[in-house]
Order: sequence, then structure tokens, then C-alpha cells
Amino acid sequence: MTDERNSLGGRVMRYARVGRAVGGLAARVAGQRYLGLKIDRAEHAAELKAALGGLKGPLMKVAQIMATIPDALPKEYVQELQQLQANAPAMGWPFVKRRMAAELGAGWLAKFKSFEHEAAAAASLGQVHRATSHDGETLACKLQYPDMASAVEADLKQLRIIFSIYERYDRAIHTREIHGEIGDRLREELDYELEARHMSLYRRMLAKEKHVHLPVPRPELSTRRLLTMSWIDGTPMMQVLDGKPSLELRNRIAYNMFRAWYVPFYEYGVIHGDPHLGNYTMRPNGDVNLLDFGCIRIFEPKFVQGVIDLYFALLNDDRDLAVSAYESWGFKGLSREVIDVLNRWAHFVYGPLLEDKERKIQDAATGVYGREVAEGVHAELRRLGPVTPPKEFVFMDRAAIGLGSVFMHLKAEINWYRLFHELITGFDVKALDRRQKAALKESGLKKQR
Repeated sequence: MTDERNSLGGRVMRYARVGRAVGGLAARVAGQRYLGLKIDRAEHAAELKAALGGLKGPLMKVAQIMATIPDALPKEYVQELQQLQANAPAMGWPFVKRRMAAELGAGWLAKFKSFEHEAAAAASLGQVHRATSHDGETLACKLQYPDMASAVEADLKQLRIIFSIYERYDRAIHTREIHGEIGDRLREELDYELEARHMSLYRRMLAKEKHVHLPVPRPELSTRRLLTMSWIDGTPMMQVLDGKPSLELRNRIAYNMFRAWYVPFYEYGVIHGDPHLGNYTMRPNGDVNLLDFGCIRIFEPKFVQGVIDLYFALLNDDRDLAVSAYESWGFKGLSREVIDVLNRWAHFVYGPLLEDKERKIQDAATGVYGREVAEGVHAELRRLGPVTPPKEFVFMDRAAIGLGSVFMHLKAEINWYRLFHELITGFDVKALDRRQKAALKESGLKKQR
């Protein structure tokens, strides 16, 4: 296996490519803002999607994240960038042959009974090929693009510059912790051996969930930049919805997805931080397949306790308990006004869990989960001064908003209150700590920074 390091040359080349891809956006936006120039947003959004998709790597993933944050970008950009999640352009067969030889040696093809030349799927950091093992098992081979370590470091530097510019004209949120968290998780996603251990962890945590399915890793056909696993058949959610499924089936899918994401969190303090459409598929009976385990967040047990404390603070209108929850997460120096604003966002996130009745996840006119509330909260934080969100919130919030968007697409009508209480009844922070330590040890994992 070749050594691909975070090289100066790789970073310099990346800076040049990033500049070509996004420089036009900066120039056009500046022209619109300061010179009154008009741009065709729809046309330029399509150009930007094509440029970022061709670049691969972290900027593409950050674009995916930005597309899920309410009011972060104009709707034309959101519509185009969301397509990056499922329609990333793939690398061709000559690339694949070189990469596979670098990982498994010159005779790599003989290790498989068959190996499809065309990628079955392509994403921000790698692409997936369908193959067959000599024992007849259908496999998914996830192959990382070249020089991703340099790309990560170059793009993170660019992202820091973007965040600093953002803070000059919008002082609602300090981005230091956000940048650090994105950096830590992106670096982890480059390690496919770590992802295999994450997969093993999830198989342990979800062993009792009969309607959630995960692939099985094949370590003998895997490396740090190649992850081979069992192939799981399923249908993308939007294709399922195109078939106009019954409310019963839509509710079943929503129930299974809720369990898939939140059983690990409330029982083990672990969450899948990347619920975009390319990371799961559906079975005809409503079962859910989880497919990607690169972005996993492990929380301290006290953080989970804080999540539950804040829920009961909102349910019982207990301001002191809410303050205690925020402080346990690392919020500091919160004024009464800022606490009230944070509670507005919390009431939105927890809202479906506070009512003991069947309901949709959101009844809003925008079609974007959280947009209306986020606009008001952001405006208030801008007025009151910057708040520094704890780093743990980056992917916790992303998971909540991402899943909320899925449930909104499904138009599921569920008693979210009872579903949530099934998970937290009898919660014991010490018991969670014991379960987490045992699960991490068995999976060969450590707690994250």
C-alpha cells in the first residue's frame, strides 16, 4: 500500500483548484452585494454544483452540510447542492485500477470473482463498486479518491478563511468550535479502518433492532483507504416516495429511522452525524439499511444527560434546569435574553416530542425543515452578540435537522412523544457510561476529543 501523506505540493495544487471552483462565486456575490450587479442564481448554482462535484473531497461535503442548514444559502443553491449527495460524478476505470493496485497489490483483481468497472455510487471522499467474492457473496468496495489528506487540510484552511469573513458581517455565532469539530470528523472519515470499527460498533448497538440492517466488513479485502463490505439491496428514499407509499409504510420507515439514529445515542452516547440521502436505503417492508459510518460522534454520558434534562426543562417550564443543561454542555456567560433565544430553538427541535399525540414533524410553509425558526433565532443572536456553540452541537444539530427533513419528506404522522419516552424511560447516566465503555473496547475504539 502506498503512503499518501498530507503533502505541501498536494495542498498547493488543491488551493489552485479550489480557487478556480469557488472564486467565481465570491466575485459574483460581492458584485451583487456591493456593486448592485445581477446574477442568474439558478445558472450559477448549477455551475457551482458541477465544479464542486468535480473537485471531490471536503468542500463538496461542506456544500452538502450548507445545503441542509436553514437560510444559509439562497434556495437556488440549496436545490443544486443537495444533488451532490446522490449524484456525484465518478472516477473512470483507469483510476480505479490504479487505486485498487495501490491498496491490494498488482494482482488485486484475482482476489475477486468479479468486479464491476462502473461505480455504483460516488460521493465526496470516495466511490463504491459492486463486486463478488470467491465464496459468492455480493460486495460493496468503497475506494477513496487520491490525495484526500492534502485536500482535507487545504480545504479546512479555506473554510477557516470563509468563516472569518462570515463573522465580520454576521456576529451571531463564533465559528471556532464549529471549524474544529468539522476538521476532526473529516480527518476521521479518511481512515476506512476506523470506519470498519465504527460499523462493528453500530452492529453491536443495533443488534436488537430487527428492522435496521448494516453491512458486514471484509477486513481481508480492506485497507486504510479501501473498505470492502457486504452489499445490501435497497431503494433510495426519494424513489420510494415517488411510488406514493401508504401512510402506514411511511410511518414504519420513520419509526425505523428514528430507532436507527437514537437508540445508539440514548443507550450508548453515539450518533450517526451524516443523515443525508445517500447514506441509507429502504426495503419494501419499511426496513432501513444504514450504509456509511465515516461520520460518527461519541459523546460523554453527561452530554446525553443534558439532552434529557433540557427536554424535561421545556416540558415542565423549568428555567433553572434548562440553564443547568446548557452549562453542562459548555455554554458560558449566558444572559437571560440569550437563554430565551436558545430555548426558542430548543422548543422547535423538541417540539414534536413534547405533545402526546400523533402529528407530523413540522407544519410549515417553507418546505425546509427549521427554516422559519432558524431565521428568527439567528436574527436575535445577531442582535444580542456572538454565542459560541460547543463543538458537540455541530453534528448533533445536523443529525436532528437532517432527520427532521427526512420525516417531513415522508409526511409521517407518529406519536413522537411516546417514541421518545420508549428510549429514555429508566435512563441512567452511569449505566450508559458502562455500556459505552464496553462497546468501545469491544470495537477497538476510543473516545473522541
